[in-house]
Amino acid sequence: MLYYIYELFHINLFQYITVRASVAFFIAFFLTLILIPKYIIWAKAKKANQPINKWVKSHEGKADTPTMGGAIFIFSTIIASLLTVNLTNLYVIGGLITIIGFALVGMKDDLGKIIKKDNLQGLSPKAKMALLILTSLIVSLILIYAGMPTTFYVPFIKTPLFDMGYFAIIFWILVLIATSNAVNLTDGLDGLATVPTVIGLGTLGIIVYIIGHAILSKYLLLPNIQGVGEVVIIAAALSGGLLGFLWYNSYPAEIFMGDTGSLSIGAFLGYMAILAKSEILLILIGIIFVIETLSVILQVGSYKFRNGRRVFLMAPIHHHFEMKGWNETKIIVRFWMIAMIANLLALITLKIR
Repeated sequence: MLYYIYELFHINLFQYITVRASVAFFIAFFLTLILIPKYIIWAKAKKANQPINKWVKSHEGKADTPTMGGAIFIFSTIIASLLTVNLTNLYVIGGLITIIGFALVGMKDDLGKIIKKDNLQGLSPKAKMALLILTSLIVSLILIYAGMPTTFYVPFIKTPLFDMGYFAIIFWILVLIATSNAVNLTDGLDGLATVPTVIGLGTLGIIVYIIGHAILSKYLLLPNIQGVGEVVIIAAALSGGLLGFLWYNSYPAEIFMGDTGSLSIGAFLGYMAILAKSEILLILIGIIFVIETLSVILQVGSYKFRNGRRVFLMAPIHHHFEMKGWNETKIIVRFWMIAMIANLLALITLKIR
């Protein structure tokens, strides 16, 4: 709406991405703050509670906490975006499809868990992966159609290493699925996944804005991709929605985001990394999600190939620290600190090229 007000009435203030991103942030933030309490009341009445992992005894008190709160901040993000973005921009369309598509897959999984009252009884792994691959393929094809360069960049080098050609589609699918599942694994403590996601969106938002800006991208020796800057508005809206959600999700959580939220925000982080030509830098930007995922891989690998021996007391790694007696809040805040430091380092790499 704001973009079209600018076009129709020549109100130049609304042509600026930074202005519309700020408006989108606050719309999503306040809309989420307003809707979450209403959703909590409805979810409790419908007994839409989060099934708790029976192996984590310290979480038994969370058994009656409503889940699928991700649907609310996703809804707020979509509304805020529709009111502020240029809907003729294909990169914007791709971003919205990423958020909605992965949220729908997560919602299907959450509903299965709620109905069966078992945290492990959602979508079957094969069905879930098939839907994630299909959604990622659609998004990747939109990027190709939009003219997204298929070049591959790494930090510290100002020119691309090579052109992936149509193999970029496979690579992008892997990025989207990997980030969505990594955030999903991390979402095990109150607010643990939320803040690192907001921080990551901020970092990637800065990079995408620079890449979409002809002068700034030239100055920092980054590729210039016309039109991608508009997606920063969606990132701002999602950040606002997540902070509104954190108001109720911070310890002790009154609501969980569920797979509806975690798969969606993870996929959008991956989408932003693709637009920012920062797929490798995403390892640093999303360091918490990487650590959590690696802890699961190491644990499973060790159990299979070392005769049942484990590396951690429990995986993902945040459960390991719980088992060691760390307070949940201490784990969460320390992980947030690690995420902030890692993202500051990621931004520094932009100047070292």
